Amino acid sequence: MAKYLLLKHYRGAPAAVNDVPMDKWTPEEISAHVQYMNDFAARLEETGEFVDSQALAPGGTFVRYDGEGRPPVTDGPFAETKDLIAGWMVIDVDSHERALELAGELSAAPGAGGKPIHEWLELRPFLTEPPTITE
Repeated sequence: MAKYLLLKHYRGAPAAVNDVPMDKWTPEEISAHVQYMNDFAARLEETGEFVDSQALAPGGTFVRYDGEGRPPVTDGPFAETKDLIAGWMVIDVDSHERALELAGELSAAPGAGGKPIHEWLELRPFLTEPPTITE
């Protein structure tokens, strides 16, 4: 089994087919989208392929260590990731092909007008061993 991260973006990924921002959806469209995500996760729980999923709130803060006795630095000259990442799902599957299949299915969650979004999801494998460093 291999773990993969299915990463959903607010922005930063290529445009979806049904590219209407969620803040323009009706409450019913949002409910249908969330139900699809919950049903998808429940089905993967039954097959043992579901690990975790979370949606992220829009607010957030970058923090970094700035030296002993100094307060942490917040935000900075970086891309506002909190505006980019909408949430994620972690799956544990037998193959990369299965991960691709599930990502494609999740991409079809309904959006505006009840039509599939066909959004781009970022599929990333978990690092299973440290990378080999060569000089």
